[in-house]
Amino acid sequence: MDDMTGRWAWRGNRGTAPEPDGTADGAADGAADGAADDAAPDDTAAIETVPGPRPGGAGGAGGAGSAGSGRLREPPVPRLLQRTAAWSWRLLVVGLLVYVVFRVASALSLVVLPCIAALLLTALLQPLTARLRKTGMPSLAATWCTVLATIVILSGIGLLAADRVSADYPKLQTEVKHTAHDVQSSLAGAPLHLSSQRLDQYYDELTRFLTQHKSLIAGTVLTGGKIFLELLAGFVLMIFVTFFLLKDGDRIWAWLIKSMPDDARKRTENAGAAAWSALVNYVRGTTAVAAIHAVFIGLALWLLGVPLLVPLIILVFIAAFVPLLGILVVGALAILVTLGTKGWIAAVILLGVFLLENQIEGHLLQPLVVGRIVRLHPLAIILVLAVGGIVAGIAGAIVAVPAAAALSYAWPHLRRPPPPPQGGGP
Repeated sequence: MDDMTGRWAWRGNRGTAPEPDGTADGAADGAADGAADDAAPDDTAAIETVPGPRPGGAGGAGGAGSAGSGRLREPPVPRLLQRTAAWSWRLLVVGLLVYVVFRVASALSLVVLPCIAALLLTALLQPLTARLRKTGMPSLAATWCTVLATIVILSGIGLLAADRVSADYPKLQTEVKHTAHDVQSSLAGAPLHLSSQRLDQYYDELTRFLTQHKSLIAGTVLTGGKIFLELLAGFVLMIFVTFFLLKDGDRIWAWLIKSMPDDARKRTENAGAAAWSALVNYVRGTTAVAAIHAVFIGLALWLLGVPLLVPLIILVFIAAFVPLLGILVVGALAILVTLGTKGWIAAVILLGVFLLENQIEGHLLQPLVVGRIVRLHPLAIILVLAVGGIVAGIAGAIVAVPAAAALSYAWPHLRRPPPPPQGGGP
């Protein structure tokens, strides 16, 4: 007990006399004093001393004071900053993982995009397959009937669109040139009196643009052979994946979650069922809305005599799967085609049809058919569409909203605590 170091030396300098026999009483008092000092507020700076030799002799009990160099202890880190730092590095790791996943998916886009399309197509076709099974048809036969009918319908639509584009494009080019000439004559006269030279320049540029795109469409099979093969391979892979999802989707899902613990497997199973139900209802509702869009807009285009009728109807149908933005883009394209071929009166009529149809969709179709399924605020939909479009283009914009709807339905099941053990045991 010759040397006293640290806070004991400082306590001795305050004049605390040691116990006569140096037994457990002194140690207990010192421990109580130390606990009281430890309970002091964190913002008070405690003085720590560096051990040093006592100025007195070896037998000195108190002395005038022990010499030591004191330093201030740093205050502790606030709890809010600790939590922020802890969440920050976790979010960085999650962000890095998401970035790597998107990079890999981008590199494997020829595989990922057909698989996503197959998932959406399965959500659309599963009710038909289930109904065929309920009639007594074997599972394999019901799957084959559904897939073959889908192949026939999609192939027929694709061939019809390609045939009508090849047939109507010369008519489109001729009518656009005629309309441009009429507009040029009108602008050159009263009251605008625009320069005919500038109008001739614009007319020549428009004619050159149409001629270049005509040769591009005519030579798609020859010059775009790689694109054609990629689309064909993606279509075959989509049908292949759709077949097995329709046939063995339940077993594939059970195999994916079988290695989880019991509680986690139960919650994941419930979350998957809720997400899949939301996805099926969303795809069916959106398909119904898209069909209504295509019928009304197609009827208006047919009555106005606009060329490229079938391709525009198909584009309107596909655009309905991109909420809020798809129909605006395709509607603008249809109005431009109508303006270039039939004049501004027909374009104004088509614009009125689009506005009326948009009001019917916004106040009747979307709330009744899709709104109850998605349960997302319009601002959330716009943000999700923006993120999906930036990440994966048109495909990302199509997938963004159903993915967000599925997650919104699955998340409560994932967060739900496990049920209490049966029997009331500890």
